[in-house]
Amino acid sequence: MAHERFDVAVIGGGIAGTSVAAELSKDRRVLLLEMESQPGYHTTGRSAAVYAAVYGPSPIRALTRASRAFFASPSTSHFSTALFRPRPIMMIARQEQAFALDQTIAEVGVMTPVERINESAIRKLNPLVKTGYASAAMLDMSGEDIDVAALHQGYLRQFRYFGGDLRCNATVLGLTHTGRDWQINTGVGEFTVDTIVNAAGAWAEHIGGLAQAESIGLIPKRRTAAIVAAPTELAPNTLASLPITIDIEEDFYLKPDAGRLLISPADETPSPACDAQPEDMDIALCVERIEQAFDLQVHRIESKWAGLRSFVADKCPVVGYSTTAPAFFWLAGQGGYGIQTAPALARLAASQVLQRPMPEDIAAEGVDLSEIDPSRLANRAE
Repeated sequence: MAHERFDVAVIGGGIAGTSVAAELSKDRRVLLLEMESQPGYHTTGRSAAVYAAVYGPSPIRALTRASRAFFASPSTSHFSTALFRPRPIMMIARQEQAFALDQTIAEVGVMTPVERINESAIRKLNPLVKTGYASAAMLDMSGEDIDVAALHQGYLRQFRYFGGDLRCNATVLGLTHTGRDWQINTGVGEFTVDTIVNAAGAWAEHIGGLAQAESIGLIPKRRTAAIVAAPTELAPNTLASLPITIDIEEDFYLKPDAGRLLISPADETPSPACDAQPEDMDIALCVERIEQAFDLQVHRIESKWAGLRSFVADKCPVVGYSTTAPAFFWLAGQGGYGIQTAPALARLAASQVLQRPMPEDIAAEGVDLSEIDPSRLANRAE
């Protein structure tokens, strides 16, 4: 049977793969391969999804800032609903965390307007914070909740509009470069492509191995979350307007979620690539940390889940052509920032795949390709 032919195959139907496939499909014939029965099943479908320009290392913050205009007003009609809903971000610090707080404010305040607030201001914004727990906080009023489903579905619609071809249940079994093009063997058939984009999330290192690309030292890490009831004395409008409240050293966070509270121990437990499930010990740790910081007694976990956030050593994404495998492009290691950086990262990656200049608005935010290129990891991969 003849192989179906495409210009580009994107492996992975999460937000990274879907968004870059949507961008590339404007100019190329693109195949999007997803191993599950539907795209977005793993990390994308389990994200708490907050737009936080104060989050992550410098390249992540730059890509987040460069994504804001798209989130606020998507440039195409494929995105049918608003993607943003205001959600202030408050990073709280105990007295002994004052140095970490000041350091964070100094670092992120250069590009994002943030404010240092005292305990009374903290409790005014989130009355659940225990009296005497936090002495100060960093407040970022530019935070937003992101509608992940609308974002992901919008990119899928854009991808299909431009003629993109999505194949599900398409586990990649083998990759062979003939010297001229790539042969891809999957559970749903064989394909021939000029270029592969590896956006396989927690499975990206495995896909790289099939292509005989360099190791980037990618480690999937489990993040746990749960939904619990809010205190009955908290008025619904107060609950709905609570900021996402995060420990300054990221030991926990709490945010409102459809009339309930979403809580997390902000865990980063190394894990094999898998269908991640919450561990009882992590849920117990989560409840303990939340009850220490907030006037909240958790009597029942209404729902719980876990997702994998994949990192390389420096916690910056890996975006660029492999140094060892021909026409094999890495788009991996987004960690916990894949949703909030997706619009800019998709455009940046597409420009790199097509060997075009970086879009000017992204360059203007200070994105430095050397900080995300795979070659930086050559001597550091574990």
